[in-house]
Amino acid sequence: MLSGLDHLVITVTDISRAVDFYTRVLGLDVRYRDQERVDLMLGSMALRLHWTATDIEPRAATPTPGSLDLCLRSRLPLEEVQHHLHALSVDIELGPVTRQGATGEIESLYLRDPDGNLLEICRPLR
Repeated sequence: MLSGLDHLVITVTDISRAVDFYTRVLGLDVRYRDQERVDLMLGSMALRLHWTATDIEPRAATPTPGSLDLCLRSRLPLEEVQHHLHALSVDIELGPVTRQGATGEIESLYLRDPDGNLLEICRPLR
């Protein structure tokens, strides 16, 4: 019945700060929809930023900044990701560590976005 994920909404306190982080630190492309919604493109899927005080309906029952735990696959080896994050003075909370991904073992780094959302960046172990 379902074929994939179209977009995932991330509730943020400051859209400009979030756009800076996700574009500068993670290299996502940005598409502005309006003042309260911005899409960060991840392949054919979007991470959609919504401001906390938005009037957009419908929305989650309790949209809360910092409540997301999201795992993103990296095209680059994690060592290169580590060097990139270090060059930007972005703290790595944990990693690299071995975890279980959707299709098998992965190696992961953990960091947080400006709202405290936990972001896991992974690569498959083969």
